[in-house]
Amino acid sequence: MRPGSSCSRARHDALVKLFLIAGEPSGDALGAALMRGLDALAPGIAFAGVGGPRMAAQGLASLFPMQELSLMGIVEILPKYLHLKRRIRETANAVVSEQADALITIDSPEFCLRVARAVRALRPGLRTIHYVAPQVWAWRAGRAVKMAEVIDHVLALLPFEPPHMERAGMTCDFVGHPVVAVPQADAEAAAAFRARHGIAQEAPLILALPGSRRSEVARLGPVFGATLGSILADRPAARIVVPTVGPVAGPVRDLASGWPGGPVVLEAGVVPAEETRAAFAAADAALAASGTVALELAATGVPMVVGYDVHPISRFILGRMVRVDSINMVNLVSETRAIPEFVGRAFRPEGMARALDALLRDGPEWAAQQAAMAEAMRRLGRGGEDPGLRAARSVLARLGA
Repeated sequence: MRPGSSCSRARHDALVKLFLIAGEPSGDALGAALMRGLDALAPGIAFAGVGGPRMAAQGLASLFPMQELSLMGIVEILPKYLHLKRRIRETANAVVSEQADALITIDSPEFCLRVARAVRALRPGLRTIHYVAPQVWAWRAGRAVKMAEVIDHVLALLPFEPPHMERAGMTCDFVGHPVVAVPQADAEAAAAFRARHGIAQEAPLILALPGSRRSEVARLGPVFGATLGSILADRPAARIVVPTVGPVAGPVRDLASGWPGGPVVLEAGVVPAEETRAAFAAADAALAASGTVALELAATGVPMVVGYDVHPISRFILGRMVRVDSINMVNLVSETRAIPEFVGRAFRPEGMARALDALLRDGPEWAAQQAAMAEAMRRLGRGGEDPGLRAARSVLARLGA
């Protein structure tokens, strides 16, 4: 239950009820920020839907566990297809039975837009909003037109996305990325983190972030471990810290137990968020999967090497669809290619270890990343109004509330 609200008021007397759907941790964070913004601007809105722990903390009782939807890759989704179809029907029916005033889907288009299509068939007049524009500038440009069949309005995280959505027939507002509003730990907190974990202040500290989905962790983890082993062979004083996110905390902990150097694992749900923020502030570099975590690292100024791969069949298909030469949001938003990426066939320990070693030398590669990360944060809204509030204003404007 949200602070200061009562169950009866939230469920029975609210002027507006919104049905929200998030399918992975990054969407859960977006949904929570949006809910906070809506609570601040229009207290009394009721929420229903699907989300994770952050949205639950804002008052959402999830229809089913969000981690069921945290899948990535064509081949990876296939074994769960029938189950996902059942969840799509169940969720669409819940939107109707809850008598929601609007459906707000958050990223996870494979699931969310199918729900939106089913809902439109059941309630054609229901207003629909999608949070996170599809990356039509990167691949499958026709998705925006198809999306416009079931979505009325889009909340965009990137400043160059609204024209793409508007050309397809939807309204769209750039609302900024919530990563720019996340509190950052200071130098004192960073030093205290090192002291708590017995990490010398001068020791190189490397964050390892092998993904937020089980399929990612299983595929990327062994190569990450080999990469870190190579670094430690040349830099035996280096220490590895492994922050985790809720859906994969157990698998990542088990994986890291087999890595060299006795990594410090920060298990989601066990350590407070402040401890993870302190680890980011203390880090000298990071080895990370592609995804939102790149922006989280950039917000703290942690230079990174990105590694990613999917099933070979997914890789083959996606390789013929992608229209950009980078999968890293810092590179794309800053319009640089400062962040080294090792994707697909290039996802090998040797190259990633060399790139990490270059960052630990604080040379030109380090300086180029610092400039690119600062520019990306500026373009994403750092210094402006909280993105959760901006998103909430956009939603309320579309609802006429």
